[in-house]
Amino acid sequence: MSQVPVSPQEVKSCCVDLYSNDLAKLLVGESFHPGGVELTERLGRLLELGPQHRVLDVAAGLGTSAIHLAQRFSCRVIGVDLSSANVERATAAAEAAGVAHLVSFEIGDAEGLPFPPASFDAVVCECAFCTFPDKPTAALEMTRVLRQGGMVGISDLTRNGDLPPELQGILAWVACVGDAGPVDTYRTHLTQAGLRSVVVENHDQALVEMVEGIRLKLMAASLMVALKKVEWPGGDWKTARDMAASALQEVRQGHLGYSILTAAKP
Repeated sequence: MSQVPVSPQEVKSCCVDLYSNDLAKLLVGESFHPGGVELTERLGRLLELGPQHRVLDVAAGLGTSAIHLAQRFSCRVIGVDLSSANVERATAAAEAAGVAHLVSFEIGDAEGLPFPPASFDAVVCECAFCTFPDKPTAALEMTRVLRQGGMVGISDLTRNGDLPPELQGILAWVACVGDAGPVDTYRTHLTQAGLRSVVVENHDQALVEMVEGIRLKLMAASLMVALKKVEWPGGDWKTARDMAASALQEVRQGHLGYSILTAAKP
């Protein structure tokens, strides 16, 4: 069973639209990834971030992770995202959090990062690498902008084997992860980009909790629509709930997972 073909531009547009959408924020939370800021902090500790570090957050979304890293580790963070709306909202969030002197955001594509070589001490990318149409190029770009001895940290959804056809939609609709792959494939992308000492941590339980949360929120939201408390024109709540339930089953069976990968530039 093969994935439904999707063009690179459609993937990027899907992700830009999704992560700019208030409904997505309601369903998946501020961080837009399993584990929330707790897993972001774990990633920062694995990278041994500190005040002396300059960090790039690739596909920074609404800036939650970049802001948290700056607050917890006092590091300087630059976030890039394809969505101008996300960049504006993330910039406002950094100002509101009192870390605008440490955190800034700009429009940028992971497959063509707008920075010179060796610009950063660390690069992070949370729940987004799986969405990049050209993952080898994205890995090469992260390596290019990293200084010698610096580290890359990726947290992402993993997929083992084919998924049921009914999940093709939920993967794109909930998290744009139709092209998620096995963790060994991500490891290969990193090593072929010139990174070494790749270490993998399993965090499948964080994905279980996130998908279960989405399922419960969908049930509550559909009830509110039925009671005419809120409106979602054109929303197919039953299909969305069925897809979320199927996704949860795939996670529990080990077909979908979540991992952190860290690697160093020699």
